[in-house]
Amino acid sequence: MASRLEEKYVKEIIPALTEKFGYKNIMELPKLEKIVINMGAGDSKDNAKALEKAVEELQIISGQKPVITKAKKSVANFKLREGMPIGTKVTLRGDKMYYFMDKLVSVSLPRVRDFRGVNPNSFDGRGNYTLGVKEQIIFPEIEYDMVDKVRGMDIVFVTSAKTDEEARELIKLLGMPFSK
Repeated sequence: MASRLEEKYVKEIIPALTEKFGYKNIMELPKLEKIVINMGAGDSKDNAKALEKAVEELQIISGQKPVITKAKKSVANFKLREGMPIGTKVTLRGDKMYYFMDKLVSVSLPRVRDFRGVNPNSFDGRGNYTLGVKEQIIFPEIEYDMVDKVRGMDIVFVTSAKTDEEARELIKLLGMPFSK
């Protein structure tokens, strides 16, 4: 079953990108490859339940079981040792990726207070876009009463675009509300 965004990709986005950038072959078109959602739980070194709660919330938001990320280096100032669990992340592909993107753009982002669009300059130079969300309660699946601590998350949109301009156009056509 194709999602609404996949159908939009075939009917609207492919012709628009082909017209703007002059692609000769359909394989040249940039695609959304994956979405990576990362939620840091720095307080997990003191409180083991905090990491469990972060994993549970990220699983509810993404619809997929996240993996626990561990520290790569020891940092004395943060009382952090190599190998300690410090966060959780999930990688979405295929139908789950398009479903999450649709939900983020049409439901969650409009729930942000004083929302005027997302930063159009958060591209990395290789066609990937990163979006920071300050609180997980913008997602409708999260019950406000069940939240123990407000956590932010990073959402990375990985595309096959060669330049930031191509990626910006692709993500804008997928519905991302960039600010002016």
